[in-house]
Amino acid sequence: MKTAFLTTAAVAALTAGLAQAQMVIEPGSDDRINWQSLEDFKAAHGDLEGQSFTILGPWLGEDQALFTSVLPYFEEATGAKANYSGSDSFEQQIVIDSEAGSPPDIAVFPQPGLAADLARKGHLTPLGEETAQWVRDNYAAGESWARLGSYAGADGAENFYAFPYKADVKSLVWYVPENFEDAGYEVPESYEDLKALTEQIAADGETPWCIGLGSGGATGWPATDWVEDLMLRLHSPEVYDAWTTNELPFNDPKVIAAIEEFGWFAKNDDYVAGGAAAVASTDFRDSPKGLFDFPPACYMHRQASFVPSFFPEGSEVGLDVDFFYMPAPADGSMGKPVLGGGTLFSVLSDNPAARAFVEFLKTPAAHEIWMTQKSFLTPHLGVDLEAYDSDTQKKLGQILLDASTFRFDGSDLMPGAVGAGAFWTAMVDYVGGKPAQDVADSIQNTWDTIK
Repeated sequence: MKTAFLTTAAVAALTAGLAQAQMVIEPGSDDRINWQSLEDFKAAHGDLEGQSFTILGPWLGEDQALFTSVLPYFEEATGAKANYSGSDSFEQQIVIDSEAGSPPDIAVFPQPGLAADLARKGHLTPLGEETAQWVRDNYAAGESWARLGSYAGADGAENFYAFPYKADVKSLVWYVPENFEDAGYEVPESYEDLKALTEQIAADGETPWCIGLGSGGATGWPATDWVEDLMLRLHSPEVYDAWTTNELPFNDPKVIAAIEEFGWFAKNDDYVAGGAAAVASTDFRDSPKGLFDFPPACYMHRQASFVPSFFPEGSEVGLDVDFFYMPAPADGSMGKPVLGGGTLFSVLSDNPAARAFVEFLKTPAAHEIWMTQKSFLTPHLGVDLEAYDSDTQKKLGQILLDASTFRFDGSDLMPGAVGAGAFWTAMVDYVGGKPAQDVADSIQNTWDTIK
């Protein structure tokens, strides 16, 4: 999608009256951005002059600067002022403020479970079925995203409370293209191909994978991401959903199968750098470094889109190292599931400017302005992929657009004692030799104690 430049008059109308706003891109100056969508938004919501609203979120530092760079475009279109505050203790602060009766007008939730808790207590304002339907129609895997923001309210009735804006992708396998080329390996197109490639690399006397679960007090969490991705490749999204709520017990055979599938990769001495015994003790930040050894200590590493932060200095994604989507079964039975994360915007008041901001987030421009900078992905079907700041972001964005199903990180949907506790430690026990049945039983026992 390419959008035309606006006329001089349209640009003047768009920018009039708010010279003080610091816009990162002058309206009309970049044809990757759908400026007309802002004009259309202004025509519908340009009558909020003098109003203001507050936003509380988890973003600080550079992330805060990136998010707030989008706000001037809303402000000049509406005349309203958006006041953002970031907090490194957002999860606690939003609960305290809500319970005290002094919540922000909008909260930016990094975890759906927290939003669901506040909805159940009556602190969130429903965004309406029309907005839920908009998400279904305008986001790739739209039903997944609409479901992610739908919770039971204080009256027990389910409503759409949280609008998704800014996503992350976890279903990635990293590799060094030169290593693949030298060895004659091809990027696998299916999950079966991925396992066959693993076997081939081992048969060639090389090591297929680098896997590390070490993370201080959070040791074990990388294995939970593996299991979540495998749940989505072995079972339906409905099974995954039931698992994250414990409607499907953690020690159900379906879950045990996913844990053992992880073991197929991680507990085979021939398949992991350092052998199976090294998996739990290797720090997750160090584990991808084997990709860059000469000769390679491993050929593949499964990790989310943040992992380049731990690559050797100067490594260029797309040249020195690259990634591919962790593929799904060849028969298409599971579609193209994507595991990831993201943030959700909820309204906690009856402030009309806050409600208008949710409408603003529907515009392609609200996404594209951040896309042109960094650290932003979106499943919005109406954006121009060329707006992404790099080929890497564009490739990640395409994975989101190709998704048939999107599911949020499962451990983040579970109670903290399970998803950020028992699940982590049990996976360390599993790679250390305990049977999958035993570790699954132990996780279920923890869940039972908190019900």
